[in-house]
Amino acid sequence: MRVALLTYSTKPRGGVVHTLALAESLAGLGAEVDVWTLGRSGDTAFFRPVAASVGVRAVPFETRDEEPVGMRIMRSIAVLAEAFRSRRGDYDIIHAQDCISANAAIPCIRTIHHLDHFTTPQLAACHERAVVEPAYRICVSAAVAEEVRLGWGFEPTVIPNGVDAARFAAGTRDAAGRARWRDKLGRYVLALGGIEPRKASIDLIDAFALLRAQVGPDLAGLRLVFGGGETLFDYRDYRAAFEARAAELGVTPEIVGVLADEELPALVAEASALAMVSVREGFGLAGMEALAAGVPVVARDLPVLREVYRDTVAFADDAPGIAAALARQLSAPLSPGAGRALAASYTWKRAATAHLAVYEGLLASP
Repeated sequence: MRVALLTYSTKPRGGVVHTLALAESLAGLGAEVDVWTLGRSGDTAFFRPVAASVGVRAVPFETRDEEPVGMRIMRSIAVLAEAFRSRRGDYDIIHAQDCISANAAIPCIRTIHHLDHFTTPQLAACHERAVVEPAYRICVSAAVAEEVRLGWGFEPTVIPNGVDAARFAAGTRDAAGRARWRDKLGRYVLALGGIEPRKASIDLIDAFALLRAQVGPDLAGLRLVFGGGETLFDYRDYRAAFEARAAELGVTPEIVGVLADEELPALVAEASALAMVSVREGFGLAGMEALAAGVPVVARDLPVLREVYRDTVAFADDAPGIAAALARQLSAPLSPGAGRALAASYTWKRAATAHLAVYEGLLASP
């Protein structure tokens, strides 16, 4: 079986992590897999090495300063579509992992990781078409599949993410890596995914200010750290509001930005807690990776995160609740054993096997 998986970036975003891990696991089960992506700023490879059994097709994409986000998205679709068009006949299965690659590859299978709400007309149209026009839909959680059912009447197949639990568990044993982060950051609460509206970064600043006012002397030096953040979208206005709010509250967050792949497990393992307070998620992979490392997690109380995390994390609805949940997880954290076991139960081999079953069923149908 020849499979094309398409994604929009070479950088470490959740959907890209999913694409690469799925591709490698499908190849391990005997499929011939190529991953197609846009190579921005001269990128010809992904943020991490990819197994030799997986082909990488990076389509050159010129970066233009000050290009409006709507135009950038439409040009991204056009460039990827033009490159892929002449090769689509090489594949039995064409599977897009996001809105941009789905628009470029329709007709295709589409994984809907989460649903967005855009006000830019081009983005809203891109999002709608990427839900409505694919030939088949997969969701990584039942909660998102229910949103699709209620919003559009489709019945997606649910295939949960895998988790590279062993990699993040190994981060706990990386004494040198953890020491480097400890020396640089001290004791910290970690948030991953960058500073953007969906991640509710300003809510976390508000919660951290409340937490700092509540904690005792043993947590007086606690810091708030943000990692990751590669994105196609223009969040400058939100970033400015974030910085203004932090200054108003006297909070000085540490922004470590996009990390080398090998640095991430130790950063996660050394955290005193991980905060995943997004207002929309499809699965919550970063929190599951933290659980694999035995790190306490505070998550927004969303149906999808209740489904995925079960009773292994502390949930909260708003900034005061997030502050209170962080205080509990820092002083008397939930036992890490259940979280580690849950993370280990989500394997990429299981996810790939379920995908192959879908592919085979589609190829066998008229």
